[in-house]
Amino acid sequence: MGWAIALHGGAGDISRGLPSERREPREAALRHCLQIGVAALKAKRSPLDVVELVVRELENEPNFNAGRGSVLTSKGTVEMEACIMDGNTKRCGAVSGLTTVVNAISLARLVMEKTPHIYLAFDGAEAFAREQGVETVDPGHFITPENIERLKQAIEANRVQIDYTPPIQKDDKKETPIADVDSQIGTVGCVAVDSHGNLAAATSTGGLVNKMVGRIGDTPIVGAGTYANSFCAVSATGKGEAIIRATIARDVAALMEYKGLSLKDAAAYVIQECAPKGTAGLVAVSATGEVTMPFNTTGMFRACAAEDGYSEIAIWPSV
Repeated sequence: MGWAIALHGGAGDISRGLPSERREPREAALRHCLQIGVAALKAKRSPLDVVELVVRELENEPNFNAGRGSVLTSKGTVEMEACIMDGNTKRCGAVSGLTTVVNAISLARLVMEKTPHIYLAFDGAEAFAREQGVETVDPGHFITPENIERLKQAIEANRVQIDYTPPIQKDDKKETPIADVDSQIGTVGCVAVDSHGNLAAATSTGGLVNKMVGRIGDTPIVGAGTYANSFCAVSATGKGEAIIRATIARDVAALMEYKGLSLKDAAAYVIQECAPKGTAGLVAVSATGEVTMPFNTTGMFRACAAEDGYSEIAIWPSV
């Protein structure tokens, strides 16, 4: 038994022709966040602290769909969501509909630790954030030129017409490269286990580009996009509606608990047999320090490390 950590930056139809200027910053961010997580585990930080720390870093990275890089709704606004869960106690916290909170994952942890509830959303979650004194900013902080372009492309692809143009901050008024299907970004997440078998999972996202205002995806739904118990910790990414229908994260844990499957076999079964092809991926660790990162999409931004020295940073399937 030893510590292990895995993180992701989203799964989807990611072409192997992804330009280096779009691929390299995301790989560098994965490497940086992995190093932070490994250092925290080696420093004997709890898995709950580790996953929050890593996801906060990923939220601050504009190249992923969470926090600063969150994609836009059909009205050109941002509605962020996140969830965190402790495996031993099954304590968890979730938030949705955030428009001003810099780090949604930390607010989710505060919901878990400071309220009798599990899930707060929209105005109630924003009010709670102000009460707790967490860092907030003007909503325009999250509206990047790249995501304005992604929204325009999504609208054009769906032949939807809207008259709203999202505001761009003064310091962001610069030429934006055209975003295409190869520039996909995604939900971020992290799972960790320490050398004592303690587990935790955390996931954060801006949701689905061009989503209806008020839409909630799989990320904050315990058992769908995020789950941890005494067997494993799971963070999923992909098409939220498909992940919710398949209760992906919980099913991995259930197959281990009730069928006695290994982490790798349980996760592979759920991704290949339960989630429709092209819709999902996940990262997971077990109480014994196993790591797995399966997906049924073209690619998934992912990274992992274990106490035995194994480490990986990848996007596409291994040849």
